[in-house]
Amino acid sequence: QVELVESGGGLVQPGGSLRLSCAASGIAFSTYAMGWFRQVPGEGREFVAAISRLGLTTDYSNSVKGRFTISRDNAKNTLYLQMNSLIPGDTAIYSCAARRGIANIAQLYEYWGQGTQVTVSS
Repeated sequence: QVELVESGGGLVQPGGSLRLSCAASGIAFSTYAMGWFRQVPGEGREFVAAISRLGLTTDYSNSVKGRFTISRDNAKNTLYLQMNSLIPGDTAIYSCAARRGIANIAQLYEYWGQGTQVTVSS
């Protein structure tokens, strides 16, 4: 079965950095575009970043552009999100997702991980 497992979340001070990973299994990883979304309690999923299947195209929300970088290693079936200059507003549960084509709408994604908590606080 398809499994997406996020890791790398935690508590970080404002201005700090974290790198999230998403390990995929049960799918032909290189044939799927991947995305990162985040969610806070009581709100819907917010698009963060997406990357095409070969990594040639990326897309970012305006709120993270210039601070976050999405990347992937198809040889390792792993997706990454490098997060720099973190602010308290980045606090959320971050989840990775997979679909056949790059998109920034959560409802279009086929497979989801369980998420990892990122907390930005002093």
